Amino acid sequence: MSLQNDTAKALKALHTPSNPLILANVWDAISAKSVAALPNCKALATASYAIAAAAGLEDPQLTLQANLAAARAVASVSKSANKPLTVDFQDGWGDELEEGVREVIKIGAVGINLEDYGRDVDGGKGGLYEIEVAKERIRRVMRVAVEEEVPDFVVNARTDALLVGLGIKDAIERGKAYLEAGASNVFIWGGRERGGMTRAEVEEASKALAGRLNVSMIRILPGGLTVKDLSEIGVARISVGPQLMLKTAGFVGQEAKKILGGEPV
Repeated sequence: MSLQNDTAKALKALHTPSNPLILANVWDAISAKSVAALPNCKALATASYAIAAAAGLEDPQLTLQANLAAARAVASVSKSANKPLTVDFQDGWGDELEEGVREVIKIGAVGINLEDYGRDVDGGKGGLYEIEVAKERIRRVMRVAVEEEVPDFVVNARTDALLVGLGIKDAIERGKAYLEAGASNVFIWGGRERGGMTRAEVEEASKALAGRLNVSMIRILPGGLTVKDLSEIGVARISVGPQLMLKTAGFVGQEAKKILGGEPV
């Protein structure tokens, strides 16, 4: 089997319930270098929202090629740092799913986030894929991974069930189906609009999915579950999405205001 599959196995092994993989999501080579240099960084992960923002786009407008361009820059860092890379792949860009996954593997990544919410780049709201369709999309990803000699490719299957008004049991049903289809882990997105997942929802989902759960930890607002909390609940993966980018943008604005106002550096 390929050396790249050894890296995929290493990434998969980092997903340990109660001892979660913690990801400080990045969006370009500069952010990737900063994160990869930290002793506690075990892997690199991109955030599509942040990549889109850096390209002057809204998240639904991000193209496959723009996403791959950013991922290539991050991949060069992950290779130098010898850290596994997983790429936020949105909903897979429809008919470009196989082509895109093949390119992701070629640049050296060993995992993706794959959403079950189809985007409408023309301003429409899109919607959830039917469960069987979403399962087949995961199988399609894994078939490409096998063809590219990375059978342990890690799919972090995201469901937006809560975001569209469904309940936690619906999200769990989808999560179980995605694991059955070949996903390694499940990301239940609580959504900014509803304030994320409650502790009770995280606990219920983690128990039902045997800990194979990714939770987005809120860092830009006070309160919320901590790494310690999520570890005790038993999740296997913690991420922060575009929050580092948003904090960085805020810091740049504050410093620029001082400079433009004539304050000493």
